[in-house]
Amino acid sequence: MAEKIISPGVFTNEIDQSFLPSAVADIGAALVGPTLKGPAGIPTVVTSYSDFQAKFGDVFKSGSDSYQFLTSHAAEEYLKNANSLTVVRVLDGAFAPASASVANSTTTAFTLETLADGTIMNNETTDVTTNNIIANGSVHNIRYEISNINNSKGTFNVSIRAGNDNIKRKQILEGFNNVSLDPNSNDYISKVIGDQRQNVGTDGTTKYLKLSGSFTNKSRLVRVQSVATPLIDYLDENGSLSDSTGATSASLPTAGSGSSQGGFSGGLNGYFGISADGTVAGADAATGSAANFYENISTQTQGFKPEDLTTADGGAGYAEALDLLANQDEFDVNLILTPGLIHSVHTAVTNKVIDVCESRGDCFAIIDPVVYDKNPADAVTEADKLNSNFAALYYPWIKIPDSQVAGAQRWVPPSTVLGGVYAFNDRVAHPWFAPAGLNRGGITTAIQAERKLTQGERDTLYDSNVNPIATFPGQGVTVFGQKTLQKKASALDRINVRRLLIRVKKFIASSSRFLVFEQNTAATRRRFLGIANPFLEQIQAQSGLSAFRVVMDETNNTPDTIDRNQLIGQLFLQPTRTAEFIVLDFTIQPTGASFPE
Repeated sequence: MAEKIISPGVFTNEIDQSFLPSAVADIGAALVGPTLKGPAGIPTVVTSYSDFQAKFGDVFKSGSDSYQFLTSHAAEEYLKNANSLTVVRVLDGAFAPASASVANSTTTAFTLETLADGTIMNNETTDVTTNNIIANGSVHNIRYEISNINNSKGTFNVSIRAGNDNIKRKQILEGFNNVSLDPNSNDYISKVIGDQRQNVGTDGTTKYLKLSGSFTNKSRLVRVQSVATPLIDYLDENGSLSDSTGATSASLPTAGSGSSQGGFSGGLNGYFGISADGTVAGADAATGSAANFYENISTQTQGFKPEDLTTADGGAGYAEALDLLANQDEFDVNLILTPGLIHSVHTAVTNKVIDVCESRGDCFAIIDPVVYDKNPADAVTEADKLNSNFAALYYPWIKIPDSQVAGAQRWVPPSTVLGGVYAFNDRVAHPWFAPAGLNRGGITTAIQAERKLTQGERDTLYDSNVNPIATFPGQGVTVFGQKTLQKKASALDRINVRRLLIRVKKFIASSSRFLVFEQNTAATRRRFLGIANPFLEQIQAQSGLSAFRVVMDETNNTPDTIDRNQLIGQLFLQPTRTAEFIVLDFTIQPTGASFPE
């Protein structure tokens, strides 16, 4: 529109309110803990439990029994109702992937490296049994095979097979056909398979991921670590061998599985090792002490020695994982789970989890207060030590079936199943609904709770900000509380309100990035209002807000503010409260009495 209208006429103006920012990506939880295999210390997204099993494994042996890490149980529960989970495998001490040198007629043609870390990937041996079975091969590791070598074209096939297969019944997990060692070819092995690897770097204070390698990984299992002798321009312009002596073709890998039957070696797995057959050694090799799982968890948990979980920074493995997750720009999560860590005995680590959530301001932590076989008073003692609206405690432990070990039932801390309750709540309702009660708080997989709480015990727990897990006849085990650990009474002492704020902040912040470096004008402010108001109206319609107001105009964007290159917005929110205490008065009247209006 013209700045000044003088003569009569019709003037038109376009107001674009159809701008729709990219929706917030599917946001899931972060799950931190030990797993059977997989990349250590690198946040990795899985989209289903089968995806988790393929990347991180499930069942292992310790002594004569089969187990799963609580990380695996928690992933299974969560992914029943969600399709995105960021997993960080925690190891301590030195760890590394395994590698395999693929030979040619004289030396090494190239080297493959597993994407998974640990001794579980080690199966290189010259000891094979009938039908070429690797003695150290298992369902948890892999082997390679070279086939279909074409000297005239300089190509060959690479197959990645299951570590426990045999030559008559090959289990080919991945296949890469007609690859070459010519860097100028589109079929160059590093391009086809990939050669990148993430490593954790630090500048002394901040942890971050460093990417090495040039080509995106197409394989889910291996990468090309190096090519010993690249065969540059293997064919000339006429399609003939550029080296008439045949030395070039001799550099191609030999057919078969190599001198070590296609196995991998060199993987390191920290101080508590998982061997190639998937067996967990003791927590402390020096003393021979066993690893503690499930209800036996104490200061020593799932193979981690107590002294490695009591340092000021929360132990090297967990600290590094949490330091990475602290970067909210790189890792978009709304919940952090660390099943197996108990606040009463692993305080340094659990405190760090809460600190990360508070510093990010956009995720929530579920913390387990006590080990198995403790009283409500013990849980209250732990709650009294904490004060945060970014975390919650639950009590007591839960018994669930082990879906991967036939007939087995496991005692697990609440955080193992609570991630699944939150995911179910978000799937059938919204984050601003309470993940509690008979409608959305039922723990469907629970066989029983550690103890059936009385009304008095539930009162004691809830009064101290510990959310009770109740058992009701005919209705099973149910989460019956939704308090955060905030001691001061306010709207943020409830989980649904905190998670509402997390959802709103994530959407508004991500959408507002489109406005950074735009002109600080009324038009830009209208664009923001066109983003925020419809979103908050939708939440209001879905019972998340009773009222709201968004202000971004000249009242909070004065000339002085604009000169400082700032764009100020204010959002006033009135969260919808939940009905936690329903009081019903039953009045008995005599015959003939009139009812009050």
